[in-house]
Parts: sequence; structure tokens; C-alpha cells
Amino acid sequence: VQLVESGGGLVQAGGSLALSCAASGSIGSINAMGWYRQAPGKQRELVANIPTGGNANYADSVKGRFTISRHNAENTVYLQMNSLQPEDTAVYYCNANSGPLGVDYWGQGTQVTVSS
Repeated sequence: VQLVESGGGLVQAGGSLALSCAASGSIGSINAMGWYRQAPGKQRELVANIPTGGNANYADSVKGRFTISRHNAENTVYLQMNSLQPEDTAVYYCNANSGPLGVDYWGQGTQVTVSS
């Protein structure tokens, strides 16, 4: 199973970036796909996810600024990030939770840096 991310980069505060992630391989039945992030010295935290057949969930810190979407048939997930702030700087990881045991798969991470 591979999760391949694209997007990310450097942007000024107030700018926008988009992330995408495609899952491939024998991933089985996906329960949810989403994005996490980890800033230096901090724990990895949920940014947003979408359960299969459910509604999107967002961290309070990104509500109203970030939008997550999924293409279920293609096992892809996207994250549109608007009004970015320096505190959004982190490595962003794609996540897919799959199967009856809820196995987590992770992308390699992509750096998002927001300058003030």
C-alpha cells in the first residue's frame, strides 16, 4: 500500500495551497481518509478527515479556512488550504484507515511553510 502526496511548499501568510493524496495497492475497504500535521516539537494532530459515507471533520484551528474532499472511486483525498497562517507550518501527512481492524496507512509527508 502506498499513499503518495503532492502539493505543499512555501507561501506567505494569507495565501493558499492545495494538497492531494492518492492511495494505491491492496488497501482494502477504506473507512476514512484525511490529513494530519506535525509541527517541530509538537505531536501529530488531525487536521481534517472524511469517513466513508460520512461528513468531514475539521480541527477547530482550521475550520472555515481548510476544505477536505475525497474521490472514493479513485482513493484520493484533497485538502484546500486558504488564509494560511504561520502557525499552519508543519509537515502534512495523508492518512487512510482501512479494513475491519482499522489499520492506518501514512504518506511520506509534505512540508507546508507559511511565512509572516
